[in-house]
Amino acid sequence: MVDPSIGYRECERIVRTRARNFAYGIRLLPPPKRRALNAIYAFARRVDDIGDGTGPQDVRLAALAETRAQLTRLRDPGDDPVLAALNDAVRRYPIPVAAFDELIEGCEADVRGTTYTTFDELAHYCRCVAGSVGRLCLGVFGPADQARAEPLADALGVALQLTNILRDVREDAGLGRTYLPAKDLARHGCTLHFDGEFTDDPELLAGLMRAQAERAREWYATGLRLMPMLDRRSAACTGAMSGIYRRLLVRIEADPLTALRTRTSLPTWEKAAVAAHALIGARR
Repeated sequence: MVDPSIGYRECERIVRTRARNFAYGIRLLPPPKRRALNAIYAFARRVDDIGDGTGPQDVRLAALAETRAQLTRLRDPGDDPVLAALNDAVRRYPIPVAAFDELIEGCEADVRGTTYTTFDELAHYCRCVAGSVGRLCLGVFGPADQARAEPLADALGVALQLTNILRDVREDAGLGRTYLPAKDLARHGCTLHFDGEFTDDPELLAGLMRAQAERAREWYATGLRLMPMLDRRSAACTGAMSGIYRRLLVRIEADPLTALRTRTSLPTWEKAAVAAHALIGARR
């Protein structure tokens, strides 16, 4: 069996190379919690990579079923370094491992190409793929009132995932995927038909994007009520992660047509500044 310390090093490597935004928040945690969150992220990344893949549908669904099976034998991780680290983290913190099932459910929807008619349907998907991760993190953070914290973590997850969806509209369209609800598209007179470029009227597209961004801001306002319930370093971690995504949302909302032409991102220095501000704010 792999030594957990080796597993944690592998999880840290995955976070360092793959978590382009979340890594800035994770670094603000004390080492034990940082290691546990690295393990959560590394396994979640494994699931996401299958959902985001381009292989045959049946092969990817089988791979997701295998990740679900891996969770049932977590106490015997074998030579899998990520499972070894996650097993150790679960022994140290009350991490709700069942929340990974919801993440896998959401990624199964991705593989099947599920589309959404109403925002309620999309919100359920967002809770699966992002709210679940928020609840996993709460197991490490240890809020004073778990019952009150969980729906706020869900709300923050919805906000983060909505931001992801708006950032990736062009990329998803190129893959034949549409996440925005059909009723919202119809309300704004858009189809998101993509043939190298969107064929919708640019002003209608801009209106659609701004309306979705406003909805995301409302979910942030609810989710960020979680912050006072966390200890200083956990609040700093959450503030850094959400702060980076909120800045992305501001850029998308300010210039939605540019966001539809190129992937919106923040430079490294700005992400570091957001993380530093989150740590200073948590100290205060």
